[in-house]
Amino acid sequence: MSVLTAAIRLGVALVGTIGFALSYDALRQMAVAIHVRGVLTYAFPLVIDGFIAIGVAALLILRTAPWRSRLYVWALVGIATITSIWANALHAVRLNQQAHTAGFHLDDVTVGALSAIAPLALAGAVHLDLVIRRHPARHVEEAAATKSHNAPGHGHNHTDSTEPNPPSEGDAGLPEHAGMPDVAGHPSDVLRDAVNVPQARKPLATAEGHERDGTLDELLTIARSAPLGRGGRASRRNIEAAIRDAGFPIGKDRLTQIKDRVQTELDQAARQRSAEPDKEPANAL
Repeated sequence: MSVLTAAIRLGVALVGTIGFALSYDALRQMAVAIHVRGVLTYAFPLVIDGFIAIGVAALLILRTAPWRSRLYVWALVGIATITSIWANALHAVRLNQQAHTAGFHLDDVTVGALSAIAPLALAGAVHLDLVIRRHPARHVEEAAATKSHNAPGHGHNHTDSTEPNPPSEGDAGLPEHAGMPDVAGHPSDVLRDAVNVPQARKPLATAEGHERDGTLDELLTIARSAPLGRGGRASRRNIEAAIRDAGFPIGKDRLTQIKDRVQTELDQAARQRSAEPDKEPANAL
């Protein structure tokens, strides 16, 4: 975690804590006003503001869930947020009406609007913290992939490496042409037969162990084998996971291009399947 990210998360936590404390004080006094007994007044604010924090977290977790489930959680979070704002505003307005000071005095609308900042700050801080937790890992991964592309000796920039590439695992043990023993008088046949042995595909590595970029055909082949998303459509997330599992780095622009190509192929296949039943009656005649 970078220093900047840590500082931002600390600031978000501080803002959320202050917003919770301000809203907690107002809601506890409202609990006393509605005759909640004893120590239960301390638990009353947790029911409202605590539910807001949990609801915001649930929305991020369920971001890929069906829209009805997300609409239900949005409704609950909205009700809890409106309730907290209303209670904070009512508490501040009532105290403002009872105050009799000769100094600076605000009207009820201003007091009610300012009192709504605390619950909104709490909900916003929880949301920001969860978003920050989700995204740094992806940025670090993409930065590492970019660094590997620009590393010295990498073929991505169309320059020759200063060091020879070590033999891959699939080529280990294969003799070179110059020093190959004459087995049965046909060394070329021995080499050809050894090379034709089927082996599992692995991405080629450079001398520094960095992963190479996959060609468009290789990435498309992997993308076609990725699970489909909702509605039988190409899933950007599943395609990215399949490509990275295969050992290839992938950028956002190229991922979008590959996803669009796969979706185009799926659409064409669907149109062909729908057109086949229409051709059968004509052929029967």
